[in-house]
Amino acid sequence: MPFRIAIIEDELPILQLYSLKFELEGFEVFTATSGRDGLRVIEKHQPDLVLLDLRMPHMSGEEMLKTLRAKEWGASVRVVILTNLSRDEAPASLRFLGISGYIVKANHTPKQVVDTVRMILR
Repeated sequence: MPFRIAIIEDELPILQLYSLKFELEGFEVFTATSGRDGLRVIEKHQPDLVLLDLRMPHMSGEEMLKTLRAKEWGASVRVVILTNLSRDEAPASLRFLGISGYIVKANHTPKQVVDTVRMILR
């Protein structure tokens, strides 16, 4: 059975790139373009891991993660931040929200992102 991941990213070309890359690597992929929609996708599909952008309209990745962690079904979901913010620019609260990884998009190829996700899911 393939791993199930949710990609929450507001920039459509980036979302499509990662979605296609993960599908080609055998993952079942669910997507959303906002934090609000991301919460619905995660609750409905119960993915093994969430790739989460931080800067999004309507609800930031940080807000979405706080809301996710407050729900029983979202407390233990593995989340990897996938952003162009450096760790220094990231909200300090992230370290208290149980993230499994932090990836700066500009510093990693899609293949490296897939490899990191596989490592976390092992």
